[in-house]
Amino acid sequence: MITRRDFSKVLLAAGTANLALESAFAAAESNVPAEPQNTNQMCDLLIKGGTVIDPSQQLHAPMDVGVKDRKILEVARDIPESRALQVYSAKDRIVTPGWIDLHTHCNDGVATGFNADHYCLGRGTTTCVDAGSTGFVTVGPFIRDVVRPSNTRIHPLVEIGVLGTLIFRQWPHYMRDLYNMHWVLPDKVAKAVRDNRPDTVGVKIHLDREISTSPLEFEMALMKKAVEAAELCHQPIMLHALNCANPLPDLLKLMRKGDVLTHCYNGFPNGILDDNGKIRSGIREARERGILFDVAEGHVSLSFAVVEKALQQGFLPDTISSDLTVWATSHTTGDLPNVASTMMAFGMSLDQVIAGLTAKPAQTFDFGMQIGTLKPGAEADISIFELREGNFEFIDNYSADAGGQPVTKIGRQKLVNKAVVCRGQLWVNQL
Repeated sequence: MITRRDFSKVLLAAGTANLALESAFAAAESNVPAEPQNTNQMCDLLIKGGTVIDPSQQLHAPMDVGVKDRKILEVARDIPESRALQVYSAKDRIVTPGWIDLHTHCNDGVATGFNADHYCLGRGTTTCVDAGSTGFVTVGPFIRDVVRPSNTRIHPLVEIGVLGTLIFRQWPHYMRDLYNMHWVLPDKVAKAVRDNRPDTVGVKIHLDREISTSPLEFEMALMKKAVEAAELCHQPIMLHALNCANPLPDLLKLMRKGDVLTHCYNGFPNGILDDNGKIRSGIREARERGILFDVAEGHVSLSFAVVEKALQQGFLPDTISSDLTVWATSHTTGDLPNVASTMMAFGMSLDQVIAGLTAKPAQTFDFGMQIGTLKPGAEADISIFELREGNFEFIDNYSADAGGQPVTKIGRQKLVNKAVVCRGQLWVNQL
């Protein structure tokens, strides 16, 4: 595995790719400044000649992006190269705010954790949320040993169990008493979140038959403990609910505005669809109350049949994430560009997908800084992608056909990372 210290920073000339883009924002052109806003200031870095897509500003147009002192200096047409100390050509490429992956497990070196600099930053993701790999006992060492040394911005959610889910996955089933009620201590979870802000961004709860070994009737009690912890630290909850005993709407009733349901398109019983393939009663009401729905493809957590039926009924995700673990690093099913491209194959527009990777996740948690946008003054996190045209096969990691073969979906476009700027530093993907 390539370590963060080995990750290359070599600058390369931009390649040429043919892009066929259609903006979802018809009026965006009229909002684009025609002249640079800061004509007297030098840029440390100039991203030149790309198509900027920034849903936070409803931008989708040919633009240049200037960076100075690790912040966005300006976004404008035709910024002179003479004003830049370093120029990167993004000709025929898409330039977006740095991607934000709301669901990963990057406790590098522990159980199923992976190296975020290689598998996130190396594929265009500048910020990732670690979704409960650590509990209130282990989150401090995780921040010290993994979060702080990483180039990628990593923000943990604290799992309501003591140690976090990745450690317990490695133990025998009889020792996985993750949710022994005596071990679920909302006050200690909340204290761990508060004491480690702004690195920590909320609380995570796993409810499924694989991880939660307490009797199933305790699901509601566990949810109440998670809500208690979140209330005490004034941060959101992310709920992982797979194959639960309780219908999903009953669990969502306990959640608050701004809380997140991850794995929203899973194919297990008691999901967002009823037995007739319709959006289950109570799901839309939860969205109207402000509950957010996140993709998180994961190991077996995205059913193509559920995605198709949900999107046909107009139920799009709020955010798009990967649930990337070391299991998924050996193939492309789970990395974020692949998940984003899969959602495009099912009919989401490019602009909708970019919004679910930038502006919307930036609003979901309080990261303690301005990310997910290219507004002047925001953090200089920028993703640069090639949009390839062709026939691309995407694999359903949940379902198989009658012959036991994986279900597939053919898409016409695929996003491939070519470069990324994180904390003002340009990294070029050589793959």
